[in-house]
Amino acid sequence: MGMFTISGKNQQNIKRCKLLNQAHQTKDYQRQFATAQAEIVQHKKEIARLQQALDERTQDVNKLIQWIQSLQQDILAVYDSATWQIGNSMARIILKLLRRPIGITARDHINKILHGFESWKVNYFQRRRQAGLQSYMPWHDMREYALWIKQYDTLSQIDVAQMREHKLQYRPVISIIIVCQENLSFIESVRCQIYPNWELCIAYQGTKAVLQYADLDSRIKLVNVSEKHNLASALNSALAIAEGDFMALMGVDDQLPAHALYKMVEMLNKHLDTDLIYTDHDKLDAEGQRYDPYFKSDWNHDLFYSQNFIRHLAVYRRSIIDDIGGFRADYPGYEDYDLVLRLIERIQAERIRHIPHILYHEKISSNHCSWKKGTTNIACQALQAHFQRLNQSAVRVIEAVDGHTRVIYPLPVEPPLVSLIIPTRDKLKLLRGTVEGVLHQTDYQNIEIIIMDNGSKNAETLDYFQQIQEDKRVTVIRHAAPFNYSQLNNLGVSHAQGEIIALINNDLEIISSEWLTEMVSHALRPEIGAVGAKLYYGNDTIQHAGVIIGLGGMAGHGFKFLLKESSGYYWKPFLTQNYSAVTAACLIMRRKLFEEVGGLNEKHLKVAFNDVDLCLRIRERGYRIIWTPYAELYHFESCSRGVDNTLKKYLRLRHELNYMKSRWGETLLKDPYYNPNLTNEYEDFSLAFPPRV
Repeated sequence: MGMFTISGKNQQNIKRCKLLNQAHQTKDYQRQFATAQAEIVQHKKEIARLQQALDERTQDVNKLIQWIQSLQQDILAVYDSATWQIGNSMARIILKLLRRPIGITARDHINKILHGFESWKVNYFQRRRQAGLQSYMPWHDMREYALWIKQYDTLSQIDVAQMREHKLQYRPVISIIIVCQENLSFIESVRCQIYPNWELCIAYQGTKAVLQYADLDSRIKLVNVSEKHNLASALNSALAIAEGDFMALMGVDDQLPAHALYKMVEMLNKHLDTDLIYTDHDKLDAEGQRYDPYFKSDWNHDLFYSQNFIRHLAVYRRSIIDDIGGFRADYPGYEDYDLVLRLIERIQAERIRHIPHILYHEKISSNHCSWKKGTTNIACQALQAHFQRLNQSAVRVIEAVDGHTRVIYPLPVEPPLVSLIIPTRDKLKLLRGTVEGVLHQTDYQNIEIIIMDNGSKNAETLDYFQQIQEDKRVTVIRHAAPFNYSQLNNLGVSHAQGEIIALINNDLEIISSEWLTEMVSHALRPEIGAVGAKLYYGNDTIQHAGVIIGLGGMAGHGFKFLLKESSGYYWKPFLTQNYSAVTAACLIMRRKLFEEVGGLNEKHLKVAFNDVDLCLRIRERGYRIIWTPYAELYHFESCSRGVDNTLKKYLRLRHELNYMKSRWGETLLKDPYYNPNLTNEYEDFSLAFPPRV
């Protein structure tokens, strides 16, 4: 067979054709790839939208459960009231006299609805427990928050004019420190500030676009830093060109509302001794919509050990920042946390102030994660170093839920004796469960139990008292007087031998064996006055996660009826923190301090609010009240005492309410550990309409 030869020119043409074909194929592949990428982006957006919708529905369901359980409790209280029972009896008598059948009543309908809800709730809780702990999701509905913003957080032209005309006597320069590479969107929000005495100190890397802004506004100062610089070094470079008396930090994607710096300086004019100011903040999504506001408490020392809630927006006195050495590179990603930890070692808590306004908008990207795996350990290291500087090297810091931290305080080599005071009257099943749990399901061994019997008559209960006292750790003291919860506990403490006392109800069930160890470790801290526990109802919803003053008109439990697995508002149900008060259903404190403040008020507060009053008197002396989620128990609330359903009990309750208002006055109107932008009508940390600021 003959051979064909191809000329060099034809070979070039063939090669050119192959290259053209490959180019066309490459373009086709690129188009297909671009199309696929665009589809992926759309799918991701759709997934994000559906996830957001699912999160919103889940939050709606959780809140509905809270509200229905609260309503359920109110309905049962009505059924138990003397008014209802008398009215119901009279109605039945009248129907009998008229010879008319009773038939199906409104109560029957309500009971049917409640029974159906209870059955559904049990199944729902079982499914949720199987699913485990929820991931964090924004607590407040975006639609509701948008309405709140429109009504209460939108500046009018009159507002702006009044702020501009306000003659502030003290007008310090505030230096805003920032490190940027390319994104410059933050600059305009600074330039639009109502308060004019600011300077923007930018440590920039690479980008030249920032130079034009410096030409436009003399308050913008620049320093070029190498891309090899770590964040702490770049921040210090920006700090070095700052001349203001106060310093603020800002992220490159974030925004300041126009009145942010004005509100800061307004606070400084009211309190010239302030060294640190922080504010509330919210987030911006990809479309610029505001969501997920964090309405914070006033300075909350123990919460700060669990969570860096200071972050945005915070203003620091420059001289103290210089004294502590500025920013350090030891804890990458937690430079600001380390800074505040070193700062609070130098200043008093009274010089830290909180402005309960949204003065910072944090931009969140679509692939944002609140924390990255492994970074929590860096926060732990920064916090551990803080305790070492305080000469508390025995304190341990470990990782907690979702990137937060937990501080574990040591017990002495010989842990102190704890005296547990348990008031009771019959209800043996409940009492036995509580006592057996303390004796056999608690890892803290050095204990004594003092059962304060308030007139038990049941033979089985009296036999149990004889039997249980064979255990040398248990004593039963009979006190057959009219029920006075405060008096029973005070009498129990007078018989106690322990350095630590624990006031606990007779209707508790132990969940975590280390509950007492955890609580005693806090009670021994000299700055802590009283310690509270995390209590659940029998259906695994929260009964107590700290007491909020002013809630419901006097005081109430935060997160009541919240599902055990729910992350709650910024993970607060899972974080050790300070509250104004904790419930005496499980309260632990040093006996010496209990006696110093006069114990429980057995004259004016025989039954209700005695624990709140005790905690407020403790706080008057400068001690902090702490609540820990790491001491978990079930609490079958008021099973032993019952409810206030008689005229005598109602009059007693009214007297106790009046006493509290007379004794504490304006203290009951503002809880420093609860933000005035959150409701004081419900326990669910929902928005206040209107806020109390």
